[in-house]
Amino acid sequence: MTTTDDYATYIAGLPRILAGAACLFRDATDRVLLVEPNYRDGWALPGGTIESDTGESPRAGARRETAEEIGLDLEPGRLLVVDWARGPNRPPIAAYLFDGGVLGEAQLAAIVLQEEELLSWKLVERSALPDHLLGSLLLRVQAALEALDSGAGAVELEDGRPPVL
Repeated sequence: MTTTDDYATYIAGLPRILAGAACLFRDATDRVLLVEPNYRDGWALPGGTIESDTGESPRAGARRETAEEIGLDLEPGRLLVVDWARGPNRPPIAAYLFDGGVLGEAQLAAIVLQEEELLSWKLVERSALPDHLLGSLLLRVQAALEALDSGAGAVELEDGRPPVL
């Protein structure tokens, strides 16, 4: 067995984690764009699973998923949040949240939903986000909005909260 074979065996034996990426879009009045999935409760941001088997990066995954889900092919802005999110009935997920920017009226009018996964979309006031987003996703979005407001760098979270250092 060669060193290359040993390394391949080693890599094949390592644990796998899920990775997802999304974009946080707002409108001119600072409402947040949410999508309603048909496969789970609650609302979400445009985004989804990173295709790690193809070598897709989180940024590329956020762009691809946004184009697939709402029909807008836009380059994501800066990274706002990375969250190590644990949940029931699934492995942990490394969730990347990028700034999608402010969408104008023409962009909002051009939204076309991916009917296989989404039922609807809407713009939601910040104060109403707790009525729409569940668990660590709500905390992740709130942390991203705070990072945008303050101009802070990317925020590290564990289950939506800053890690204990």
